Amino acid sequence: MVNFDIQVMHLKPDSQIQQAYSPDIFQEASSAWQQMLEDHLRRVLTGQTDVLNWSDPHDAIREAESFLTASKGVKDQPALLKQFRDVVGHMLRRGQNLHHPHYIGHQVPASVPLAGLFDSIGSVTNQVMAIYEMGPWSTAVEHALVRALCAKVGWDADTSTGLLTHGGSLANLTALLTARNVMIPDSWENGLPENAVLIAHADAHYCVTRSAGILGLGTRQVVRARLDTHRRMCPEALNESLTELRRAGRPIVAVSACACATPVGAFDSLRDIADVCRRHEVWLHVDAAHGGGLLFSRRRRSQLDGLELADSLVWDAHKMLFVPALCAAVLYRNKEHRFETFRQEAPYLFDPSEPGMAEIDSGMRTVECTKRATGFGLWGLWSLFGEEIFEQMVDHVCDLGMQLYNILNDAPDFEPMHVPECNIVVFRHVPQRLQGSPADAVDRFQRRLRLDLIRSGTFYIVQTQLENRAALRVAVMNPITTDEDLHELIAELRRRGEQLLNAE
Repeated sequence: MVNFDIQVMHLKPDSQIQQAYSPDIFQEASSAWQQMLEDHLRRVLTGQTDVLNWSDPHDAIREAESFLTASKGVKDQPALLKQFRDVVGHMLRRGQNLHHPHYIGHQVPASVPLAGLFDSIGSVTNQVMAIYEMGPWSTAVEHALVRALCAKVGWDADTSTGLLTHGGSLANLTALLTARNVMIPDSWENGLPENAVLIAHADAHYCVTRSAGILGLGTRQVVRARLDTHRRMCPEALNESLTELRRAGRPIVAVSACACATPVGAFDSLRDIADVCRRHEVWLHVDAAHGGGLLFSRRRRSQLDGLELADSLVWDAHKMLFVPALCAAVLYRNKEHRFETFRQEAPYLFDPSEPGMAEIDSGMRTVECTKRATGFGLWGLWSLFGEEIFEQMVDHVCDLGMQLYNILNDAPDFEPMHVPECNIVVFRHVPQRLQGSPADAVDRFQRRLRLDLIRSGTFYIVQTQLENRAALRVAVMNPITTDEDLHELIAELRRRGEQLLNAE
């Protein structure tokens, strides 16, 4: 037997390890962090900064690298804290300012700052999950949230189930994997038959097609469901497709509907689609990553009528519940499906002497093993304000979506491309000088205008392609945004559009 002479190593007072873990230094740094972030939020929320701090991406990468190469380690506390302030200040100055009322771009919200404080507790103390004993409170919080969200859908919290995960893409993948394993029972062990298909909303988020590739189905086996004039899945056409597929003997993984679809925010007629799916005994999955938040609105929850008939759904709290990314829910109507996603054993992690803990542990049901505590922000915000905060925020941003549509509709030089169903609005700016011009010239103008606008720092919107035409797209994701900001957007687009045309 080999004897090891183990020498206990004592840290020197000036050791960087001791500095890194010092509660005193943490107190000083967190005080500085709090003051800097408070000042930042005051300026951003009142519109005193640029929206996007634009710089050439290669310059930004070199700038970030310079911090790594310049850092040689510091020994005294004042120098360390000065460096901390420099790093934090640079992060705040160079980032995207989502809390600016003129940020109306991607479906990423101006998250409630208080929710970030709850998330920070999980980050500082590194609360992780997989099994209950690794993260007892984070696990308890997740189970409480899942039960509350299932109840909001209209399900019995005792017979439904779900989990939280990192974003809608991973959530959709997880739900569709469950559907695959339930509908094609031996697919986990033997793979999929070559003729299996997935039916998806034609405007489904790209992650649905990506999931098909990951699941071994293949992206070419995704059948795009036909849409109606409102860009909603057509139940009659779906019935025809499923009839043909059943007649051909092709296994169907699922029908993936939307509430709402990303391009224009269209909500499918879920009750009618569910009736078709039940008739053909097909799994119905609903991507409600964005639209799920409307369940909190008494005025708008009818847009999700029939959601309770889905077999699975995804719902991103880091969209319309306004909490920091990432916090997405995968929910199942039938609790019996909770262990169908993965069929593996891990004796080094899961204790066979306590089989009942499998109902509590998250690792049996998620792609992740170690998973950060994703639910603290949502749980903390809900615990502080109750459900009303979500209703107020959802109603406000959706009301602004309709207000923007009305402004556009009344303007002769703007073309709204749909009637908004929530806070997503797609439109084009066509000045009088461009009216009657070739379509490709108008398309180029939209793209140039958008790029000029966002690089100016005055507003942030995105571009899209709709009906084979380039367009501008707004998602009102800041509850601080007002109708005055929308009027300013129209004026700014006109001003910059005129400048671009004059420069030609």
